[in-house]
Amino acid sequence: MANHFSALKRARQTERRTVRNRANTSRLRTQLRELRETIEKGDKAAAEQMYRETVSAVDKAIQKGTLHESTASRYKSRLAARVNAMK
Repeated sequence: MANHFSALKRARQTERRTVRNRANTSRLRTQLRELRETIEKGDKAAAEQMYRETVSAVDKAIQKGTLHESTASRYKSRLAARVNAMK
């Protein structure tokens, strides 16, 4: 356990950030899973609408520092390819 005041404070900050990041990550992963499920169902109109919402969520995760920009770009690119490949 930390002994110095500054180390104790950093531990508290880390704990708060961990909770926040875990919630943001969970929300994002749920959104991604729902989009993948919609794509598998084959409903192109719903998939396109959900894709726009998912891209917005991914971009917000970048701004919050939850997701790296390169990772987000990869997610968006792969999802766009899957949506565009639908008939």
